[in-house]
Amino acid sequence: MSPFAGRRIVLGVTGGIAAYKAVEICRRLVEAGAHVTPVLTEAARRFVGEVTFSALAGERARLSLFEDEDPIPHITLGRRAELILVCPATARAIGAYAAGLCDDLLGATLLATRAPVVVCPAMHTEMWEHPATGDNLRRLTERGVTVVAPEEGPLAGGDVGAGRLAAPESILATAAEALAASGAAAGSMAGLRVLVTAGGTREPIDPVRFVGNRSSGKQGYALAVEAAARGAKVTLVATVQRPLPESVGPESVDLVLVETAEEMRTALADRLPADVVLMAAAVADYRPAAAVPEKMKKTGEPLTVTLEPNPDILAELGRSGSVGTLVGFAAETSDVLANAEAKLRTKGADLIVVNDVSAPRSGFDHDTNAVTILAAAGDRTTIPLAAKRDVARAILDRVTALRASR
Repeated sequence: MSPFAGRRIVLGVTGGIAAYKAVEICRRLVEAGAHVTPVLTEAARRFVGEVTFSALAGERARLSLFEDEDPIPHITLGRRAELILVCPATARAIGAYAAGLCDDLLGATLLATRAPVVVCPAMHTEMWEHPATGDNLRRLTERGVTVVAPEEGPLAGGDVGAGRLAAPESILATAAEALAASGAAAGSMAGLRVLVTAGGTREPIDPVRFVGNRSSGKQGYALAVEAAARGAKVTLVATVQRPLPESVGPESVDLVLVETAEEMRTALADRLPADVVLMAAAVADYRPAAAVPEKMKKTGEPLTVTLEPNPDILAELGRSGSVGTLVGFAAETSDVLANAEAKLRTKGADLIVVNDVSAPRSGFDHDTNAVTILAAAGDRTTIPLAAKRDVARAILDRVTALRASR
């Protein structure tokens, strides 16, 4: 069966000379059994006609946010789509998408969807090689957008060089892979009880001061959202409250707010057993031996605070026998893999996810991360710099594969 059979695909067409090639893409998708909704920008209509796409798709081509019987066409299209394929994608369209601009139907639909997005750039070589284009594409790939790189060949005006729209076979193969990856993940954790921790613990010195760290909780929240999207029953034990996407509400993720390591320890213990525990929180290694009940006043003299070790929650979970698959996290700045391997050996975890938080745009408070997943069996999986939601997908893919192998 065709990978496109029965799938709902929005085909976005922007205003470049390669727009005529989108007609062939539309035809092939329809022949493969897809339900295609063409969305043309105003500039695209200067190169190709909407009647052509309407006739091929068997569905009216959509042109505007404001000339439609549907009062919110971008929301309807974004929610129904199983894939959005932008072919061709001009430099302007790529820049607008990267910046979050949505002044036309296609731009608004791209922001209103949770479906995978495949972008197929096509432009003159000078535009393709401009730093702004590269920056915009990197930003999109970090958010999980798939880019089908253009090829070298004849361009408009008799020029030859990089920037020619990729061949239809390459575009359709990439679209099929994006659909397959999306479909494989959906429901892969259905019915599983998943505990996720997020954020850095705060260990009080007095009512206004604490021992803590720089963790923002973004990676833990991304894991919780992705696990819920895969059908898991998720409890998120966090030290910070961050917004959840509209598609993942309180009925999908049970949020439990804590502050200290001891509170996190208790919250987790109360919710065991669990099929999967993802310890993404940065738990402070030490806490003040005794918190002062009132704010300490500045005296100008040196201050000594006696610290004592916090409980090793990860190691306790590894010994508990109440966790099906245990995933620990390690934030390192030197000897990254060696330290992670030592943690894997001593904590009883099935997987350790390690990142170098001193690396650019990786780790605390960034929207991106780069990690290596180490397994007790000895194998490693490296995830290059990507959006934290994409890192979460890779981690949960590894968890799913590990559970299936047992």
